[in-house]
Amino acid sequence: MQQNDKIHAPMACTVVEVMVVAGQAVQAGQTLLILEAMKMEHEIRAAADGTVQLVHARAGELVAEGDLLLQLGAAAAHATPGLATAPAAAAEAGPILRDDLQEALERHALTLDAARPEAVAKRHALGLRTARENVGDLVDAGSFIEYGALAYAAQLSRRTLDDLVKNTPADGMVTGIGSVNGGLFGAEVSRCVVMAYDATVLAGTQGQRNHAKTDRLLGVALQQKLPVVLFAEGGGGRPGDTDSTVVAGLHVPSFASYARLSGQVPVVGIVAGRCFAGNAALLGCSDVIIATKGSNIGLGGPARVEGGGLGVFKPEQIGPSDVQSRNGVIDVLVDDEAQAVAAAKQYLSYFQGRVAQWSAADPAALRSVLPENRVRAYDMREVMRLVADTGSLLELRAGFGAGIFTALARVEGRPVGLLASNPTHLGGAIDADAADKAARFMQLCNTHGLPLVSLVDTPGFMVGPEVEAQAQVRHVSRLFVAAAHLRVPFLAVVLRKGYGLGAMAMAGGGFHEPVFTVAWPSGEFGAMGLEGAVRLGYRKELEAVPEGPARDALYTKHVDEQYAKGKAINVASGLEIDAVIDPAKTREWLSAGLASAQVGAKRSGGIDPW
Repeated sequence: MQQNDKIHAPMACTVVEVMVVAGQAVQAGQTLLILEAMKMEHEIRAAADGTVQLVHARAGELVAEGDLLLQLGAAAAHATPGLATAPAAAAEAGPILRDDLQEALERHALTLDAARPEAVAKRHALGLRTARENVGDLVDAGSFIEYGALAYAAQLSRRTLDDLVKNTPADGMVTGIGSVNGGLFGAEVSRCVVMAYDATVLAGTQGQRNHAKTDRLLGVALQQKLPVVLFAEGGGGRPGDTDSTVVAGLHVPSFASYARLSGQVPVVGIVAGRCFAGNAALLGCSDVIIATKGSNIGLGGPARVEGGGLGVFKPEQIGPSDVQSRNGVIDVLVDDEAQAVAAAKQYLSYFQGRVAQWSAADPAALRSVLPENRVRAYDMREVMRLVADTGSLLELRAGFGAGIFTALARVEGRPVGLLASNPTHLGGAIDADAADKAARFMQLCNTHGLPLVSLVDTPGFMVGPEVEAQAQVRHVSRLFVAAAHLRVPFLAVVLRKGYGLGAMAMAGGGFHEPVFTVAWPSGEFGAMGLEGAVRLGYRKELEAVPEGPARDALYTKHVDEQYAKGKAINVASGLEIDAVIDPAKTREWLSAGLASAQVGAKRSGGIDPW
């Protein structure tokens, strides 16, 4: 501070160094003294050109606030010299980076793909992308902030620091937060935690430090309610990390932390290549698994299988994609990583909001999608495409539970979950796999607040001794339990067959459970299938007529009577369903129903991995 031409101590401090002497000419900005207080040094500079008249301060002297330090000549500026806050202007040649900043920049550069061209070339030779390439494709440009980039494998007791820094960048896992679909929904609602195991670093194994990175990011995701995308390729736990007293490592919280996110935020797992052991265990806790056709997924890789005395296998023999798609492990099967990332973006978009721009097929096409022959099969996927906004359909578990289709879609820009009977499989009858698939899908949509639309065409639950041997009673009952706990609107449209308990299950538990249950004019209803009802209800009458044309005619007569009684227009007249609609009006009904229904408060609980 300055009073006239005197400079006083701005605080109680110690004079570290006096940089001028009496009679010395000084320039504006020149350092006059260096003071120290609370372990921090402060520069006192000249406010303007001038001459030092007297120096009162001595190096090493303890001074009190306000003590006189220097006197400047009359030419000194009257502005108050303050504590230095910035260095002098940089030379015209440009700024010179500080050593510590240069060191940090060089270390960060070693974590990038460009620093490891041979590893990248090997990856590309396999037709696969690097972890950083996948992350860069997923997140919006410039939006990714990386956590833990400077980590390296905990192996200093057996390898040099230089080796580890160069060859185990980020300890084999890229972790951070970025924006996904920010251009559609805005960065604020598009932030996601992204974690990608790096298969070029120690085969994408789980090391001590990348476990710590995982735990850190999962904690942030839970706290901030951020969706998580995990690129899970890798071989599980890493035995080579020696810089620790850990023996088994069974106390690490990564798996519990990842599982804890279920039901809290959308969790997406992506796999290309090999995914075994711990990596597969994390993957299995995901809401949805997106995998390439070249992937292999298993809780034990070849070494673990052989170690267990179970035989010697190649990695490609364990959990190949055709098996894991057929059994329901894989939700979305794609050709390559580019398609996997695109599918992940599309999946996340349904939980990010409604879109303003959409298009749809000519609704009149729905009038002709069903054959007039009531027992002729048809393509329900075509119905789904016509009901949904153009290009908005993302089918889940297409290779499993063929009796019911499950898909995410949009109707007039609004995201929905879409259930649909498949009349080409068992005539649309619901078996155990289809029931498991549909019940779990209801959980998924319910947890994340997506309304459900059900397209019904089923003769009911599948029955018979072989079916019951597969615990059919328990499996199909999941549909009733899942529907009974929905907080989201449920809308049902009966296209053709609406028979028995299976039809009730496809309608959320009963025809009066949904916000509305409507039918196309082709709808037909009954406590069980018409043909079976006639065979049972009219058995004596039919057996009294000799086999042949006469019995067939009597049978057809009773079936026609039952059909006339149970056709949609009659059932609607008795108020068992809410309306019979023109198929071309289906989207209008769905849009109106969605607009008039509300999503209830979110409830606790995770999503069943199966």
